[in-house]
Amino acid sequence: MPHNLYLHSSLVQTRRFDRTPTAIAKAIKYNIIDSAIALNAAFFVNAAILILAASTFYNNGLFEIASIEEAHKMLSPLLGSNLAPTLFGVALIAAGQSSTITGTLAGQIIMEGYLDLRIQPWIRRLITRMVAIVPAVITIVYFGEDHTDNLLVFSQVILSLQLGFAIIPLIHFVSDKKQMGDFAVKGITVVAGWVSAAVIVGLNLNLVLSMFADWVTTSEHKVIIILLVGPLILFFIGLLIYITVRPIINRRRFNQFTSHKAELVLADSPAKPSYKKIAITIDFSTSDNATINAAVAQGGSNAEYLLIHIVESAGAFIFGKDVADHESQSDKEHLKQYRETLTAKGFKAEIKLGYGNPKKVIPQLVNEYAPDLLVMGAHGHNTFKDLIFGTTLNTVRHRVNAPLLIVRNAK
Repeated sequence: MPHNLYLHSSLVQTRRFDRTPTAIAKAIKYNIIDSAIALNAAFFVNAAILILAASTFYNNGLFEIASIEEAHKMLSPLLGSNLAPTLFGVALIAAGQSSTITGTLAGQIIMEGYLDLRIQPWIRRLITRMVAIVPAVITIVYFGEDHTDNLLVFSQVILSLQLGFAIIPLIHFVSDKKQMGDFAVKGITVVAGWVSAAVIVGLNLNLVLSMFADWVTTSEHKVIIILLVGPLILFFIGLLIYITVRPIINRRRFNQFTSHKAELVLADSPAKPSYKKIAITIDFSTSDNATINAAVAQGGSNAEYLLIHIVESAGAFIFGKDVADHESQSDKEHLKQYRETLTAKGFKAEIKLGYGNPKKVIPQLVNEYAPDLLVMGAHGHNTFKDLIFGTTLNTVRHRVNAPLLIVRNAK
């Protein structure tokens, strides 16, 4: 399960702790305990399944049962209970839901943490479930339910082949002292990580090359397989070598993540003021300059300004104001920088950090502040982008008790 490597690593940020070496070490310690308990619980569940199979089927001389359908049919007569197949089915559904939730959360962590990509939760869930369900439906409809076990095995093979691409960059990152400082893994942990990666990659290469050799020797379309599959295998082998060697050659590897958050630049001559309390929504994009300057033009130096930003990380949606992950801390510091820029120019500015869904939180914070004007920036998304990334303006304008000024970012 390559995605779990990143999901479990991200869970430490859900803890509320001070950003001191002692507190960070303590948070990591407890997270290791949590992960160990969770993974070992999963291990014992899997062990229980194997033990059940051995005691139920093998002891009764049924050595050839290898599919879920066969196991389901034989449970009732062997155990003497009609409840056993039902519980077996419920367990499978629960396992599927657990896997889907894990995959969705891991996808969110990777998209937000590495790609800085946020899409609406329902879109992400739909994509995740479609990826899981569509192949199964196609297999059942086209090939028949007898081939679902082949699809299950195939999916596990694909996951196994992806492990190397997840483990190697992770080892590079956590052993990099420039990134991890005193918390970089050392000594036997690094060696164990590389040994594990080498074993996994070696086994995967052996599997792929063996399958390729079998296809070439048994297929009637040898030339097509060699021309299509051969270059693909070489590409992935080359990619593995690249992600392994490149960070070693390039000592500036994995540069510190630099936020795309824009610096605030205020206009020198704001227009004549007409409002006394102005709320401004901030998203740390290039549109902030136009939004804040438009607000300042409306209120001038005599108005009070409230800068509002909503943290939309996975932890913020679950823990709200109790979240203390990297994004919430970074956003808070950047919001303070905006305030300092405004106050240095002689403006009265306060900040407010919200957590969760902007469509719900922005109206709540704005109505609590009771401003004379709300200023929001518009990104100019078209219909398709609005569908994927979501649109906040239309929802907010119906929920706030203040006039709304929408500022279009100049291109």
